[in-house]
Amino acid sequence: MSPDFGRHLRKRRAAERRFRWYGIAAITIALGVLATLFFTLIREGYTAFVQTEIALDVHLDAEIIDPDGVRDPEKLSRVRYNRIVEAALIDAVGGPGAVDPAGLDEIVSSGAQFILRDIVLADPGLIGQTVRVWLPTSSNVDQANKGYVSRDLPQSQRRITNAQFDVLDRLEAGGRMQLVFNSALFVNADSRQPELAGLWGAIVGSFYTLVVCFLLAFPIGIGAAIYLEEFARKGRLTDLIEVNINNLAAVPSIVFGLLGLAVFIQAFGLPRSASLVGGFVLALMTLPTIIIATRASLKAVPSSIRDAATALGASKLQATFHHVLPLALPGILTGSIIGMAQALGETAPLLMIGMNAFITEAPGGLTEGATALPSQIYLWADSSERGFVERTSAGILVLLAFLLVMNGIAIYLRKRFERRW
Repeated sequence: MSPDFGRHLRKRRAAERRFRWYGIAAITIALGVLATLFFTLIREGYTAFVQTEIALDVHLDAEIIDPDGVRDPEKLSRVRYNRIVEAALIDAVGGPGAVDPAGLDEIVSSGAQFILRDIVLADPGLIGQTVRVWLPTSSNVDQANKGYVSRDLPQSQRRITNAQFDVLDRLEAGGRMQLVFNSALFVNADSRQPELAGLWGAIVGSFYTLVVCFLLAFPIGIGAAIYLEEFARKGRLTDLIEVNINNLAAVPSIVFGLLGLAVFIQAFGLPRSASLVGGFVLALMTLPTIIIATRASLKAVPSSIRDAATALGASKLQATFHHVLPLALPGILTGSIIGMAQALGETAPLLMIGMNAFITEAPGGLTEGATALPSQIYLWADSSERGFVERTSAGILVLLAFLLVMNGIAIYLRKRFERRW
């Protein structure tokens, strides 16, 4: 081996080693950034999955709730149950005069009165009895119980007063305070009170939106891809269509939001903030992705399959739908699911059509006002309260969980039905 060849060989091997280390470094940095993201989200959001509750022995005084004894649901729903909650709280900490009454009404969540109202409406036979009820605390108390409020700070620099800390100490000493799984995060819609705000309205709105998106984008996208790939004559028109489909796949999503605002809402008069309009907009945005993925899957099927089917007497339509399409189905499903997952995470087009409204109840239909998971997270992120900060991170974790599940399904379908040629 000549000296020149040896030097060249050493340089080539050194270049290969450097390239390998560059690749390892790139993967390490990417994994580090991803780990930092998840660590930050979990650190900020895991506390949102638990909620502080206190136990109160509530006396459902018949003279206050139902003095006439008629058990009329309409009258029962108009009772000021907050007075009953406050009286039960005073009794729980030792009675009148046991603690400073200042700020006592800020211990229990303002929504506790509605929880008590629902209990009475569900079972009017409880009127006149004393029942133990676990009620959520206010967001400030919840954050203090989770350790986000330091007692060492001056009282003027924290939202919990010394008198309120005294009340919490008495409740905890009496076994009346506990951290429980925050089911409200998944069964409640949005609220102006952090301790009552939940994701259920956004989950339902996202579901309706994705259903509309799927019913439009999936059949239209696959049909267009099959025609362009298998039946359309190659020419300037088809080339123009292909170029525009590829360009649409790269258009910023907010442009589709502007299109939906101008066409579906202003021109067609469809209701603003509705899941129906959101589904239309996301379908337009998802169509190019499905078409491109479907065409790529059809191209991956060997031409020998088409030739063999034609040689046995199958028509072009039969060869496509009976032989080519079933073999391309794994790739088609994978591309479609990934496109739907992308649509689930979009925020900008939904903001343009008003799906960032304050919705306190889950939508009951496609034309009712709704929000979606990304929009709900955006709304919570705009609030400075610590209770909404942790719910923002928790909402992101829930959204990521949905995306991981959808991508996992796509990977499973590809592996399950994949054919190698």
